[in-house]
Amino acid sequence: MTDIIVRSSLLEPAVQPLIEGLVSEYDGRYGAASRPGGARMEILRYPVALFSPPLGDFLLLQRDGETIAGGAFMSHDDETAEFKRIWTHPALRRQGLGRRIVIALEESAAELGYTRAYLTTGFRQPEAVALYVSLGYRPLFDVTADPVYYRSLPFEKLIGAKAGKIGSTPIYPPAASFEEATARVSALKATQEQKITARLAAYETSAA
Repeated sequence: MTDIIVRSSLLEPAVQPLIEGLVSEYDGRYGAASRPGGARMEILRYPVALFSPPLGDFLLLQRDGETIAGGAFMSHDDETAEFKRIWTHPALRRQGLGRRIVIALEESAAELGYTRAYLTTGFRQPEAVALYVSLGYRPLFDVTADPVYYRSLPFEKLIGAKAGKIGSTPIYPPAASFEEATARVSALKATQEQKITARLAAYETSAA
């Protein structure tokens, strides 16, 4: 039994188990109608180029040629990489595979010069929250509040040249209702998407 971490892309067949696994899990936990187009639309919403060096990366953990875990990151700015698409095969959980992927993403992001990792997880994924806390991620939400009033739970961790230091991003207050939380998350994602795609466009222009 041999485990290796390889660089990949959303366009490669080896990524399909990760995509299908995430779609099944997200739609199963939150419902296919919880977002426009369901989980698949959300997973594929960003250009593939965002998840390739020098802006990002896409890593798979493979065992004897089979994809059993994976994750990716994309660029917010010169300091911040957002981790996305973190997944482990449901039959192989509680074996440290998610931890290995997150650490590999941190190392890759640090090699590209990033000093801050940012990520979010859903309010119905307590095992993901536990994983990120165990890896030293700082919750950017009130951990005593009902996570429903955040919907999306953000975390940060300083990495690379700033590893071991504590981030200073303010803690977000909870929303007054689930509907307000949903609207707030949608607005934040829209703002982030504009920023991220503008960064990709600027990079492609400079590299042309």
